[in-house]
Amino acid sequence: MIKNYLKVALRQLRKQKMYAAIKIGGFAFSIAACLLIALYIRDELSFDKSYPNAANVYRLLGHYHDGSVDEKGVDWPSVMAKVIKQDYPEVEKSGRLMPNSLFWGAGANELKRADQADNTHEEGFAYADQGLIDILNLPMVYGDPKHALSEPLSMVIAKSKADKYFPGQNPIGKVMYLNNNKTRPFKIAAVMQDIPGNSHLHDFKFFITLAGVEFWNGEQATWDANNYHIYMALKPGTNIAQFSKKVNDGILKNYYIPNMTRNGDKRASRVMSMFNLMVQNVQDINLRSYDVHDGMSHGDIRFVWLFGAVAGFILVIACINFVNLSTAKSANRAKEVGLRKVVGSQRSGLIRQFLAESLVYSFFSFVLGLILAWALLPYFNTLASKSLIMPWAAWWLVPVVMTSAFLIGIVAGIYPAFYLSGFKPAEVLKGNLSNGSKSSVLRNVLVVFQFATSIILIISTVVIYNQMQYLLNKKVGFEKDQVVMIQGTNTLDNQVKPFKNELLKLSTVKSASISDFLPVSGTKRNGNQFYIEGREKIDPTVGGQFWDVDHDYLKTLGIKLVAGRDFIPDMKADSQAVIINQMMANKLGLKNPIGKKIVNYGPGKTIIGVVQDFNFNSMRDGIEPLVMHLSSSESIVSVKIKAGDVKKALDQITATWKQFAPNQPIRYTFMDERFASMYADVQRMGRIFTSFAVLAIMIACLGLFALAAFMAEQRSKEIGIRKVLGATIGNITAMLSMNFVKLVFIAIVIATPIAYYAMTQWLQDFTYRVQLSWWMFALAGVAAIMIALATVSYQSIKAALMNPVKSLKAE
Repeated sequence: MIKNYLKVALRQLRKQKMYAAIKIGGFAFSIAACLLIALYIRDELSFDKSYPNAANVYRLLGHYHDGSVDEKGVDWPSVMAKVIKQDYPEVEKSGRLMPNSLFWGAGANELKRADQADNTHEEGFAYADQGLIDILNLPMVYGDPKHALSEPLSMVIAKSKADKYFPGQNPIGKVMYLNNNKTRPFKIAAVMQDIPGNSHLHDFKFFITLAGVEFWNGEQATWDANNYHIYMALKPGTNIAQFSKKVNDGILKNYYIPNMTRNGDKRASRVMSMFNLMVQNVQDINLRSYDVHDGMSHGDIRFVWLFGAVAGFILVIACINFVNLSTAKSANRAKEVGLRKVVGSQRSGLIRQFLAESLVYSFFSFVLGLILAWALLPYFNTLASKSLIMPWAAWWLVPVVMTSAFLIGIVAGIYPAFYLSGFKPAEVLKGNLSNGSKSSVLRNVLVVFQFATSIILIISTVVIYNQMQYLLNKKVGFEKDQVVMIQGTNTLDNQVKPFKNELLKLSTVKSASISDFLPVSGTKRNGNQFYIEGREKIDPTVGGQFWDVDHDYLKTLGIKLVAGRDFIPDMKADSQAVIINQMMANKLGLKNPIGKKIVNYGPGKTIIGVVQDFNFNSMRDGIEPLVMHLSSSESIVSVKIKAGDVKKALDQITATWKQFAPNQPIRYTFMDERFASMYADVQRMGRIFTSFAVLAIMIACLGLFALAAFMAEQRSKEIGIRKVLGATIGNITAMLSMNFVKLVFIAIVIATPIAYYAMTQWLQDFTYRVQLSWWMFALAGVAAIMIALATVSYQSIKAALMNPVKSLKAE
């Protein structure tokens, strides 16, 4: 019997080629989408589980909330690791990570072997101590993991980097230089396995020891500088909630409050109410740090839930569309069912027959879905910023696919099987088809649901696109166009200024500036506390950025002075002068700031100028207070080139670079491109919503096509009678189409407030944002109606052109 069921199923598949293609194609696309989303979720949930003691490894997290400020961060004083270990017996080990590129060596460097002349640009440097290696149990290829970072001027490198610089060799004991600095030779003490991609530390390829390191006098003992990520291994069985409260109360009362009181910080009395310390398990860092400022790339648990919901939605809709397409062709199977029953077939046998057909469709769909998932994986990786691969060799793939195909085939086929097998032989053989589903509320609800979802996604895509264009084209207070950022210039040592002077002689160059503090991502930041000189014990401090710039910084970036003057090259007093932005003046309460002195650390600095506020962080955030002073910061030279021949300008700049650094390739980026990269996540979200919108519309159209076919068959006699009585093709087409247009209008009414609320909430993340406009919703509604009309027009026109004799001859 099974062989017979399969033979009949294959015969039906060949007989109804178009419907079979729609069934299998729609199912296959849905399955491919679900498989890709499943791979994404599986990867996200696998983060940081490879550490042997991951369940007991935590990092210290801080939550600062004061008025409109609500931030989470992971930067702590260096001394915090020692205090955590000595004060709390629950802590077995503590360790530090310092990835802040503000400090020489962290971030990106020009690297070379001691016995070679050429530099190579490398990223992924961070300072760490032996405690971090011990806590994470990082596996080593060469060297002793227990002493990997215990010696000063030692370094641990990833195996891929060892293979790059020392192919086929054991590099232990070899010396490497950073940024041509031969006064600090780093010896390779160990080679670690590359940190896997599903670790929050996967970007790091080089760990520089913190042994013997002090970035300035007293830096390792102060509570006033926060630059270190603190990790700890807790004893098994530790009550995390109690431990977090214990650490919060103890650290604040015993260390922070006394230190703030000594410094005259007015916030000392309020610190317990506005600051919380807590611990975060290492396995939660990737998905539950979307609101944490840690400088790392990680996922978002909200995206996992969104993707999971989308996968479930797609699968359910695909199953229901399968039901619609099966029942839509019920008239073609009615006589078959009647004849089978007349010659003795039982309903149970017919149910098994139709379930077998459903399973055949399901298995074909899964095979095609796997192929589509494999073909679409590169696009999906770009969409989600992943590097996923199809797990062809995984033991679980075939069992999971086969089981899923069986279950989905049964679920999708069970309703059509019972529906089709329930026809009464006497009725169907006379030409009467059951019309119990003629006005199915379920089907109407499905269409409304599908199109409501599609409209929400269309509106979201339109809003995200407009927000992206707004961010990229908004005036930000500085000139980002035609600015070339030359990187790695710190390797020129004392030749950086001569290099800049040579650039200024080029015919294509307008101006140039030496500073690696720039208003785009990937450049340095330096947070400080400021107060007016003489009022340190009176006023609360103002947090702001403290940037190193040169005399040509404002001119090169087109930053406008609104009061005072710029730095003057030959004026020695300017070494103790600063230029502030309007926000800093407002926060300090200075109406006439020129000539006033402000203090952070050391002697007061005289304000000589005020610049117009400009955005130097993402426009999700407001403009922060900023102080600029003259100082050396030489890893980037920004060059403002004249409008015209960009290629000629780059050729001239490259030729000049080769004169100064023949052993180092030039690296440069355009500032406007770097600015745009600050919003890569917004662009990615736009692509995701666009893709989901297209997929949802496609699935909705399949459902609508099925419903249109079903309704045309159910109303065939009505259409025949109307034509006999004089109805035109246009009348009948309009009659059938308007039923669906009404459903789409209902979907628009439902979707509009939902989309408005969702996009309003999303836009709250941006200080600068577009206003939601009526045309965004109207565009989505019109698009949905046009798509619906285009989908049903084929079936409507086909039904209107049908010969009424065929539908009425049985009467």
